[in-house]
Amino acid sequence: MFSFLKVPPTTYVLHYAGGKLEREGAGLSFFYYTPTATIITVPLTSTDAPFVFAESTADFQSVTVQGQLTYRVSDPKRLAGLLDFSQGVMSDAPRKLLERLVQSTQSLTRTVTQRMNLREVLVSSDQLREEVLNSLKQSEAVTTLGVEVLGLTILGIKPTPEMAKALEAEAREALQRRSDEAIYARRNAAVEQERLIKESELNTQIAVEEKQRQIRETKMAAEIAVEEQRAKLVDHRVENERKDADSRAYALEQILKPIRQVDWRSLMLMNGGSADARTLIAMAFQDLAGNAQKIGELNISPDLLQSLLAANRK
Repeated sequence: MFSFLKVPPTTYVLHYAGGKLEREGAGLSFFYYTPTATIITVPLTSTDAPFVFAESTADFQSVTVQGQLTYRVSDPKRLAGLLDFSQGVMSDAPRKLLERLVQSTQSLTRTVTQRMNLREVLVSSDQLREEVLNSLKQSEAVTTLGVEVLGLTILGIKPTPEMAKALEAEAREALQRRSDEAIYARRNAAVEQERLIKESELNTQIAVEEKQRQIRETKMAAEIAVEEQRAKLVDHRVENERKDADSRAYALEQILKPIRQVDWRSLMLMNGGSADARTLIAMAFQDLAGNAQKIGELNISPDLLQSLLAANRK
């Protein structure tokens, strides 16, 4: 009994007949004798393998890592020698291949997560993806299967619900503290600006007062200088008046000096005898008073006194 086989280019075929490899390749079409033939078909298309891991961190916290692994068969003949891809039987080779790749990915993921604490794992998805992908490409378990890893995607890293709530509360409190700190910082900045403004105003006022003080001192110095000049002028004027008075006194002294030696009677006579009787009588009485110790007795008539009093009443 002969059969015809035609496979697409994305499938690699190995045709064995009587235990010998008759033909192999991708996208072949041929007739084969069914009783003695063994047909192995290995898909060459890229395959996505989703995964979800429950791992622990360095601080003994559980996290769930969800992602997807993309791979393709690079050496179908080697893979066919390790897993059974024969047609005509219910082969579980694709499932086994997927399980082995996912197990390798989980093992490498665990190695990375156990080095980090919970906070680091939750924010290090890119680092986790890069390290696991590089390790998968260099893994002997993967290369032995004849598989090439095309890519790795980390869709999410989540803690347990209780820990997620605790982290959310802590993050919320931290954000609230930052908000409060920002408010306090803004208030402090406003207070500082107000202080600087007041300080500037006080400095300006001090500068104005200093200028006004300098102006007052300048005016006072000018007034002092004027008063000093005025005092000097007064001193010069007094000195000049004193000298003038001394000069007049000296001149008068020189004029009166010869007259002092002359008797007053002679002066009266020199004046032409123009003095009245009362003046002469007063002078006579004065002369008598000056020589009272020499007079023993003095008689004054009533008529003389009456004439003097009458003249005084007039």
